[in-house]
Amino acid sequence: MTKVRKAVLPVAGLGTRVLPATKVVPKEMLPVFDRPALQYVVDEAIAAGIEHFVFVTGRNKGAIEDYFDKAFELDATLEAKGKTDLLAELNAFLPEAGACSFVRQQAPLGLGHAVWCARDVIGDESFAVMLPDMIMVDETPCLKSMTDAHARTGGNIIAVEAVPRADVSKYGVVDIGERAGDRLSRLKGMVEKPKAEDAPSNLMISGRYILEPSIFDRLADQNPGAGGEIQLTDAMVRLMAKRDFYAFEFGGRTYDTGSKLGYLETFVALALQNAEHGEAAAAMIKRFASTLD
Repeated sequence: MTKVRKAVLPVAGLGTRVLPATKVVPKEMLPVFDRPALQYVVDEAIAAGIEHFVFVTGRNKGAIEDYFDKAFELDATLEAKGKTDLLAELNAFLPEAGACSFVRQQAPLGLGHAVWCARDVIGDESFAVMLPDMIMVDETPCLKSMTDAHARTGGNIIAVEAVPRADVSKYGVVDIGERAGDRLSRLKGMVEKPKAEDAPSNLMISGRYILEPSIFDRLADQNPGAGGEIQLTDAMVRLMAKRDFYAFEFGGRTYDTGSKLGYLETFVALALQNAEHGEAAAAMIKRFASTLD
């Protein structure tokens, strides 16, 4: 099996659910405690062995390119002031030179269209798709577990996780078949936002995928689906008729930064998990909560 070396990160969205915070700041760059939300997703990719990042951007997303570049004035200032530890921390975040590509999605035509925009950079190899709104936390990073599984099975792998059956109508839901390994099952189908009584399972499609390059052929002529957009799920259903698909059942915790309360939950949770400041953050939150009684 070929190694999964590249990841597509669709970052062209406007972040309307968290306006006005995202009027001038890309939603992916909103800070989650001590770093931008996007950094957590990139860190997960690096832990999985990803070597090249394809950011599918739009207008007013220049801050993302700047973040993954050297800031010479800042570096010089930190060095002059002797803040070498902070300088080393900043440089540790940077991917290697040439490891990032930025392509434009000129119109908001859906996730499937965003992935299709990365086709020339991906080429003829399997690749990951990582939704930057979703920060997925587990002892073994989600994408790492998926790339390990892909090394054994090949094919296409989609991260799924359990939700209350009453909530399945909010999500894409999968129909799973026989087990294919630890937390891995063959996929028989997918249904977009089914009624609870019609859902084949309570496993929703989450924010991580490993896809074969043949998905681009399906996306190229995919008709618009829900919301009038090119849906990645629709193209995957078509590809499933020809190629193997697997569901990886993610057992960690997913935080969704795409809404105001979801962003708040993510900020608090990752502040509490921070190795250096978590204990102090917990004490601070307790003091604040006590004033609400």
